[in-house]
Amino acid sequence: MPVTIRRFEKRDIPDKVTWVNDTENNRFLHYDLPLEIEKTEKWFDNNQGRTDRFDGLIECDGVAVGLIGLLSIDKKSSKAEYYILLGRHDYKGRGIAKQASRLIIEYGFNTLGLNRIYLFTEKDNVTAQRLFERVGFVKEGCLRGDILSHGQYADRYVYGIMREDWEKTNDPDSDTGIR
Repeated sequence: MPVTIRRFEKRDIPDKVTWVNDTENNRFLHYDLPLEIEKTEKWFDNNQGRTDRFDGLIECDGVAVGLIGLLSIDKKSSKAEYYILLGRHDYKGRGIAKQASRLIIEYGFNTLGLNRIYLFTEKDNVTAQRLFERVGFVKEGCLRGDILSHGQYADRYVYGIMREDWEKTNDPDSDTGIR
């Protein structure tokens, strides 16, 4: 079951809109819902050519199954924020998110030359926290009342992974396979 990541393309917008609007998927997402095709096309057009983000599409055996990427790529401080959404329910629980996460981390460290990759996740998002910890992220702290989510302020954890820690357990010269 080969997992690959490629750049998000305009043709992927209908999948993104479907996945984000799915109530099982968007419990911990922070979008203005419902997401709409037209607004997402404008978002896509406005983000073309940006170097401070990488938006990718996760494919498994050539089937589009989710989104993954790096935001706020800061070349001066050598860091970026990670995100992932496995949108297809029939592909969940197969290790795809873990494989894709490892690929984007390798891309961040090996291709972009980052020193640190971080993420934020709501305290109640235990399933995601297990994924993050399995791929090497370390829980660094709790931001209390950090985000307004579904009408209530939610606590969020910040996780991070450092290049030096990643290289201790992974091949620093591995090919990311991101295209």
